[in-house]
Amino acid sequence: MDQAFYHNLKLGILGGGQLGRMLIQAAIDFNLYVKVVDKSANSPCKGLAHEFVQGDFTDYDTVYAFGKGCDLITIEIENVNAAALKTLQAEGKRVFPDPAIIELIQDKRTQKQFFQERGIPTSPFILTDTREDVAQHAHFLPAVHKSGKAGYDGKGVQVLKTESDIPKAFDVPGVLEKFVNFEREVSVIVARNEEGEIKVYPAVEMQMNPDKNLVEVLFAPAFISPDMEYKARKIARKIVTELDYVGLLAVEMFVTPDGEVLVNELAPRPHNSGHQTIKANATSQYEQHLRAILNLPLGATRLLCPTAMVNILGAAGHKGLAKYEGIEEILKIEGVYPNLYGKAETRPFRKMGHVTILDPDPIRLREKADRVNHELRVISWPKSES
Repeated sequence: MDQAFYHNLKLGILGGGQLGRMLIQAAIDFNLYVKVVDKSANSPCKGLAHEFVQGDFTDYDTVYAFGKGCDLITIEIENVNAAALKTLQAEGKRVFPDPAIIELIQDKRTQKQFFQERGIPTSPFILTDTREDVAQHAHFLPAVHKSGKAGYDGKGVQVLKTESDIPKAFDVPGVLEKFVNFEREVSVIVARNEEGEIKVYPAVEMQMNPDKNLVEVLFAPAFISPDMEYKARKIARKIVTELDYVGLLAVEMFVTPDGEVLVNELAPRPHNSGHQTIKANATSQYEQHLRAILNLPLGATRLLCPTAMVNILGAAGHKGLAKYEGIEEILKIEGVYPNLYGKAETRPFRKMGHVTILDPDPIRLREKADRVNHELRVISWPKSES
């Protein structure tokens, strides 16, 4: 698509959060004109996009009107109106990922069915419609109950260990997944363009916040055997091939003590487990996503240096105008690179930024990650200072 480099091809992004912000930063190098729609008037993308529309990307009319003014449309969040994207696609607009795939991934129920139908290893599951359905399957516990739609960053996920936990189950259509006794949680990011070229990033290991079930720290490469790495990458390739996928896809997986690799969930967009690729890999996940949807040759994915990524989360008990504590201290550490998301207000566990840490020595790398995680905090300004 040579016009991307000679004309103002207008790229439309549904969602204006931090993923969109970093996607815009990569798009600048491709001379792309970027238009963004987001619900918040103060989203992280507002100051960087050439055009910004405040609107609800889950609303059919909003998405349709927005897309009519774009040449190429993509997403930075999967909770969008896929029906509107299907209409735009039928009218000749280029939309990636394919709206039908977005629709499939939006519902964790259809995700699991896709894995089962295509022979992709995943945990046993039961589809449920109500909390009462869950109660009928108490024999299946311990399990994880997930709401079918609208769950992200740990929301819409509930661990049910015993029958006494069933009142915590969601009273909406969902999926009851057998609890996996996993050794490690990993993510593999894979990209595919329209020509069918595929590039797979090395697996990264995710360490989750135990209270909020979201990524707190990750390490690349993952601490897994070459055999487990091979299995994980092979599964990621199989998924994008089976989906005939175009764009960037994150595949979250469990590695079990007995050597199984099981797919947990998919994210059809750049992902929290790939932020560190901006500094640590030959091609960032954001540039790779653009290459894929523009049908350009995909970039190399090799890891340039062992890396850690620390999510900067809003501190517990703080809500209001954001104040970053410890920036100067962490910048004294060699190989530390903060990326702040431009969010004016903090709240507990809100993703406010991330820090990439590069160090060829794995022991020093972990020590630096621990130090960053300890010293950098996002709190709210005292009322007297606000």
